[in-house]
Amino acid sequence: MLPLEALVREAEAEVARQMEICNACRYCEGYCAVFPAMTRRLEFPKADIHYLANLCHNCGACLHSCQYAPPNPFGVNVPQAMARVRRMTYAEYAWPAPLGGLYQRNGLMLALALVAALTVFLAIGLQTQGTLWKPIALEAGSFYAIFPHNLMVSLFAPVFLFACLALGIGVARFWTDLDTDPPKGESPRETIHEAIQEASLNALKLKYLDGGHGEGCNEADDRFTHARRHFHHATFYGFVLCFASTSVATLYHYGLGWSAPYDWISLPKILGTLGGIGLVIGTIGLGWLNLNRDPLHGDADNAPMDRGFIALLFLVGSSGLGLAVLRESASLPLMLCLHLGAVMAFFATMPYGKFAHGFYRCAALLKWSIERRQPTRLKLTAD
Repeated sequence: MLPLEALVREAEAEVARQMEICNACRYCEGYCAVFPAMTRRLEFPKADIHYLANLCHNCGACLHSCQYAPPNPFGVNVPQAMARVRRMTYAEYAWPAPLGGLYQRNGLMLALALVAALTVFLAIGLQTQGTLWKPIALEAGSFYAIFPHNLMVSLFAPVFLFACLALGIGVARFWTDLDTDPPKGESPRETIHEAIQEASLNALKLKYLDGGHGEGCNEADDRFTHARRHFHHATFYGFVLCFASTSVATLYHYGLGWSAPYDWISLPKILGTLGGIGLVIGTIGLGWLNLNRDPLHGDADNAPMDRGFIALLFLVGSSGLGLAVLRESASLPLMLCLHLGAVMAFFATMPYGKFAHGFYRCAALLKWSIERRQPTRLKLTAD
């Protein structure tokens, strides 16, 4: 087996080879942002390869349209080659680097083991206090009756802050390597503003999951589908709603002095319920697509990391909904342990997997939005 460094060079060389073939053909130039960005280059150094790989949304349209795709001797499979490099991007820019490699190799196992360990740890803590199976009355049904508020903050704050720091360092490294040229023209500030606005809309709409023709991603039999786009949206906006629920509850607690539990018609409860439903629906759909997608559409080595991420978000959403259902049950403390364990495991692994990819992709989309507003200047690697 080749050492990791050699595997990285091999994957990057394969993307460069395929991009040179695509640059000569250009049949797919109108499909997504990857190909017009490609045409601005004659050679593909490492930074540009990682940029294009994270700009790719893996819709599969180019694979199904390519006359040089397997079994052609040229063997052009852009989605698969890009997916392999994207996986390596997470380890390349991860901080600390060893954690990125560990999560890539054992994503699903590591995610589930971390949830189980944290859940058991919290449950043992409750058992020692004799509150693990203690029913919580509705009027006293605040989770703080099980875990004091200050204890929750002391558990989550370090994990969350570390995740933000690690993710911020990784994205900053990635952006620095992108070698983005400063805006030209009479109003560079306006150019940057327009680029940020365009990149944000493209990310929020998942524009480049439409296959370049508005019909969606391709299945193995060439059928078009918007399923990936819809399930991604459900997952993303479900997560955003859950985060908004927590943020509003924090504002209520510290700003207004309103402590949980909140009524069903309160804003935190509405946002959290809708977000949990979105997460469950989205992750079930993404999990099904991941298990059934054509192997040619992606890199099989991505599967443990992808499924670990999906499983974590599913556990966060489903256990959150379970807390609402079991609000007056003796099982509430155990369900709370599971929910807190899933949330902590998610934040602990956040900088090293598919969640980080969302930030790398946004950075790539922003670079493209800036780049396409510049005069065309073919990039050459210095000899």
